[in-house]
Amino acid sequence: MKKLIAVSVMLILIAGLLAACGNEAAPTPPAAGKTAEAASNAQHVEAVSSSGSKQPTQEQQPTVEKPTVDDQIEQATSAENEKVEEGIELIKAKVTKAVDGDTVYVKLESGKEEKVRFIGVDTPESTTKVEPYGKEATAYTKSKLLGKDVWLELDVQERDKYGRLLAYVWLSPPTKESDEEIRTKMFNAVLLLEGYAQVMTVPPNVKYAEYFREYQQEAREKNAGLWGLEAKEEKPASSQAVSVSYIGNKNSKKFHLPDCQWAKKISPANRVYFKSRNEAIKAGYMPCKVCRP
Repeated sequence: MKKLIAVSVMLILIAGLLAACGNEAAPTPPAAGKTAEAASNAQHVEAVSSSGSKQPTQEQQPTVEKPTVDDQIEQATSAENEKVEEGIELIKAKVTKAVDGDTVYVKLESGKEEKVRFIGVDTPESTTKVEPYGKEATAYTKSKLLGKDVWLELDVQERDKYGRLLAYVWLSPPTKESDEEIRTKMFNAVLLLEGYAQVMTVPPNVKYAEYFREYQQEAREKNAGLWGLEAKEEKPASSQAVSVSYIGNKNSKKFHLPDCQWAKKISPANRVYFKSRNEAIKAGYMPCKVCRP
């Protein structure tokens, strides 16, 4: 009986020892709040480990301001002003027909058709009558402008007495008002430089008059175009040697003696010959105040 009691006591002691060991090894479960915080920290550590750097929070992100509509309009306007000098207003059009050297028909972007007369220049006639170099001037204008886009610049007076639109014709928009831009991009100037036209200044449209006079002088010195034509004076027989006594100017409507300094400056395209003083006056010409014919 004593042995049985001793064995039972031993078993109870062993069981107690085993229970104590089990409780010591089991981990104490964390509180719910601490578990969530630990998980968040673990995710943060994982993000740092994978990227190698700390990711900025929403508050740390740099603020980028988007341009407003007004800003965009201002930028577009500034870009446009870089292409066309401020103060030069242009009307885009397409040339549909060449009437002669200094007159064309155009169609505006609105669809309206206009007859345009070039400001400051005059080419020889080739319509109701044909003057020397008139056909050449018409053919040149047609070859350069027909079917092409042009940019029209108006001056003080927009139309002449015939209702035609008066314009400087730009082959491409100018970036500034300069000699180089005018002589290479403005068709009015090109006609003068190539000798297809003469200067015809009609106030108040005189914006480029000084340039035009310079270009005409260059053409005359080079004998370009109509300036290279020889005066086709009649060579009458000896019995009619005095049949040509006076030379008139179609532009000024004045007539001169053949040896007058002003008669010598009349271009071949503008010369008119008269046999008598009375004939010149009847034709509507006034006598020169210098040579007094």
